[in-house]
Amino acid sequence: MSFRLKLIIGALLLTAVVASPQSDEKKGPVFTKDGQLVLPTGYRSWVFIGGPITPNALNDGHAPFPEFHSVYIEKENFRYYQKNGKFPEGTVMVKELALVQGGGHTDGSIDSASGRGYFPGSLSGIDVMVKDSKRFAGTNDWGFFTFGHHAPPYEAVVNESPSKECASCHIAFVAKTDMVWVQYYPLLKTKID
Repeated sequence: MSFRLKLIIGALLLTAVVASPQSDEKKGPVFTKDGQLVLPTGYRSWVFIGGPITPNALNDGHAPFPEFHSVYIEKENFRYYQKNGKFPEGTVMVKELALVQGGGHTDGSIDSASGRGYFPGSLSGIDVMVKDSKRFAGTNDWGFFTFGHHAPPYEAVVNESPSKECASCHIAFVAKTDMVWVQYYPLLKTKID
């Protein structure tokens, strides 16, 4: 085989490898035939849009949601939101919860090399939002799912959470921002051209 033919074959193989997807993971939500949502995978490689916290120590010892909330969204859906101000059908947002590390100060904070603050500890749950106007028309086009509020492993599939658990708060307070607490995620407030 001539050097030139080897070079052409090599270039074709390289083009095929580069052009093929790096992952065969399905984009968007996956539902069972019974309508249960399958726990998303690979979300830690999605766009991380933020990690707010409302610790117990700053809420008289009883914050409704005291964990760090690390929120992820697929890149395509994030970019679509930046351009259009709403999320496309099939958007999946994953909120991974982590407990706050206990500290030596009365407010629960701890000292670290970077200063005194609150830092994530062990993982403690997964919540998911899915935009699907046909399935979730009754809750402003979004379904809400909880895969467990405990240490991993989490449930593999779950039913939609009752609207009083999640959707009602989103409808009451953030319906105008496509049901997402945009004010807590600076990346969502940044428009692109």
